[in-house]
Amino acid sequence: MESTMFSHWIYYHFQDRGANIRMGHAASMKAISAGKKKSDKLDARTIADLLRCDMFPACWVISPELGALRRQMRFRRHVVEEQTRFKNMTAGLLMQRGVEYDKRRLHGKRYFVDLMKANAWAGEEMKPLLRFNREQIEALAKMDGRLIAMLQKHPLLQARVDALRKIDGVGPITALTWALEIGTPERFASIGKAQSYVGLTSAFQESAGKQRHGPISKQRNPHLQSAIIEAAKLAPMHNETLKAVYQKQRAGGADDNLATLEVARKMVAHLLAADRAFHRKKEQTAHP
Repeated sequence: MESTMFSHWIYYHFQDRGANIRMGHAASMKAISAGKKKSDKLDARTIADLLRCDMFPACWVISPELGALRRQMRFRRHVVEEQTRFKNMTAGLLMQRGVEYDKRRLHGKRYFVDLMKANAWAGEEMKPLLRFNREQIEALAKMDGRLIAMLQKHPLLQARVDALRKIDGVGPITALTWALEIGTPERFASIGKAQSYVGLTSAFQESAGKQRHGPISKQRNPHLQSAIIEAAKLAPMHNETLKAVYQKQRAGGADDNLATLEVARKMVAHLLAADRAFHRKKEQTAHP
């Protein structure tokens, strides 16, 4: 865990001092050290041999500037998760006292105040807990808003996010998450590789000429996967192309989850195309 946490800092530290440094791909490096005989000496020798043969499994490393912004976006995810936890606690407290409420309106400020007035009998011991929960929800919502506004206006992201949001059904959260988790679209040689990175393709195994597709692979970027899947649930309501993809899957017998997964794959294709076009235009402007 510690080596994973500080690997980027170590990489930048030596790179800034002129060292020729490469970071190994985590899955491939794990395979290197999975032999029956394991020692630091043997692992180091294997890595040295791979470097000499130019077969070292290096991974792509995000730039320090985008890396700092990506940490802010990932921090924002923790803020949202904490806000959801407090919302669930509020609903749980009300259910414990038998208070009926409208789930869709519960966390609206005016509705919450009216609900407390209408259920004064629910108990004075519960009101401080509900008020505390409400304060945390509001504070976290303000923090979320500030983080998103700050990232949207950042000079490294503003134009790129605007270009991605031209795709119907892509909002600021999806665009920011894509830009900061992908880093640069040039790292993907094909749409399939981008879909695999997001975690929208199944595991593949072939043996003795027989091919087998398993469930969705767990080797993925969980932050980007979550954002794309959530966006794909709503995108068909705003994007006619994605709506047609969803309806075609449903008409073919696919359930809602499989249809949404296909929409998510199509969204990745659209995002990658828009991002590539933005970067090409940016390079042409910089080097006319």
